[in-house]
Amino acid sequence: MTIDEGYTKFECDWTECELPKFRETDELCRWRRPLHDAGLIGIYADAGIGFGNISMRIGSGPEFLISGTQTGHLRDVGPQHFSLVTNADPERNRVSCRGPVQASSESMTHAALYQTDSSIMAVVHVHSKLLWNGLAGLIPTTDPAVAYGTPEMAREFARLWRESDFRTTGIAVMGGHEEGLVSIGETMAVAATKILELQERLP
Repeated sequence: MTIDEGYTKFECDWTECELPKFRETDELCRWRRPLHDAGLIGIYADAGIGFGNISMRIGSGPEFLISGTQTGHLRDVGPQHFSLVTNADPERNRVSCRGPVQASSESMTHAALYQTDSSIMAVVHVHSKLLWNGLAGLIPTTDPAVAYGTPEMAREFARLWRESDFRTTGIAVMGGHEEGLVSIGETMAVAATKILELQERLP
């Protein structure tokens, strides 16, 4: 497998600082652990590259709290492992964030999903070779020619929202991001449970 993960493909304006206490932080920490324990968030040991990330919208606007870049190896995380994305412009390929760590390299994909519809309040991005191989093309799947973290990926999710049942199932395969899947929901519990239930049904 060619590991296409952990590299920021957009211009990132990061302000290093402490963040105020968000109630969403506890929710993110609570649901990240079972995802990590299931191997859906973790690290490619040979390459030392982390994978998988989660986020939640803050309020009703564009801001969202997301796990920091290269935190996949951690089973237990706290407020110091999250970043607040304050603005994202997929067309200009630019993300602004602030916090103790820089936002995940998948922040552009999360931003694109939040911009797709205001009902999306939580996003989970995981890696699973078995799920990816088994579901690609059978459930909503982005164009294999489109890489993660790019303006094109933002447009792909908007297309899936319009043209497929992604808006009702809330799960999609990232065709051009090997092993990558995303789930969305009106809460983190909904988004995380969708992926965990798929994982549990694996033979």
